[in-house]
Amino acid sequence: MKKVPERKCIGCGESKPKKNLLRIVKDKEGVISIDLTGKRNGRGAYICSNEQCLDKAVKSNRLAKSFEIEIDKKIYEDLRDVIANLPKKG
Repeated sequence: MKKVPERKCIGCGESKPKKNLLRIVKDKEGVISIDLTGKRNGRGAYICSNEQCLDKAVKSNRLAKSFEIEIDKKIYEDLRDVIANLPKKG
């Protein structure tokens, strides 16, 4: 049986299957973007696709700590939009 790759959410800190998380990536130029494919080159950070985890990550500045640079508020707004527009599971 193939092992399912897991990543830790920067919001809640739980390890979950990689495909269930959103990936935020920092490329070589230091540009931060949301990677919906999960295949872009660069340093990745993962977050659950819910508002609560995003709120925790914003409050504790975890994205900036992961990438070691200041994060533009637009990234958080874009993440919020992506999360709001994802199809609901269940």
